[in-house]
Amino acid sequence: MLKGRTALVTGSSSGIGLATAKALAASGVQVMLHGLEGADLGEPLARGIEQEFGVRAGYVSADLSTPEGVEHLVAAAADQLGVISILVNNAGIQFTAPTRDFPVQRWDQVLAVNLSAAFHATRLALPAMEEAGWGRIINVASVHGLVGSANKAAYCAAKHGLVGLTKVVALEQAANGITVNAICPGWTDTPLLNHQIETFARDHGVSIEESRLGLLHTKTPYPSLIDPAAIGAMILFLCSDAAAAITGAALPIDGAWTAQ
Repeated sequence: MLKGRTALVTGSSSGIGLATAKALAASGVQVMLHGLEGADLGEPLARGIEQEFGVRAGYVSADLSTPEGVEHLVAAAADQLGVISILVNNAGIQFTAPTRDFPVQRWDQVLAVNLSAAFHATRLALPAMEEAGWGRIINVASVHGLVGSANKAAYCAAKHGLVGLTKVVALEQAANGITVNAICPGWTDTPLLNHQIETFARDHGVSIEESRLGLLHTKTPYPSLIDPAAIGAMILFLCSDAAAAITGAALPIDGAWTAQ
């Protein structure tokens, strides 16, 4: 069912995004990768996917903190690989500080990349999906789209907003063959977590490995970081016919974080 379709996966030069791109490519989907890195780093990733999975792949470097950056990315993806049938809004950044000390520029940047970019990509991709009568939009939110944590005002606001955006677009598109869902991962083994692991290790005087476990246990009983490939597999399922009636959902993959 998915073979030959085109997917745009934002923030896919590593972590959840790259794992998702590979899961889609393994099912015959053409994939457009995206990152901030230059073509010298991104193009080899695309060529590797082409060689491993036998599908077309590309890479575009774009700054998603501006509407113009998102417009450039979506246009480039459609020009190179054709109509975007699957949109995975995964790009995200993090910054932590107490709310009263939170730098205004950092607030604006986190909201722009984590929330506004998903809105702009969605509005640009929807017309072609509507014309085709089929589409899949998956927003990679976070467990912080469902609960809060101290010192993460911008991140939590953006991810809660992303869950809200998901519900609205799902309602608007439910009769058009387009599903829109959010997935809400907990502690995941991605570069985005590295700073928090290092900070925990420094603050508690422990090793990096001990810090990983310590950080986990502050929120969840699950004993391991989540494998990005597992999240990619969930996104692949949400693109399938079996998930055609799943829309407007915010699905936690969080090791029982939100069960408490």
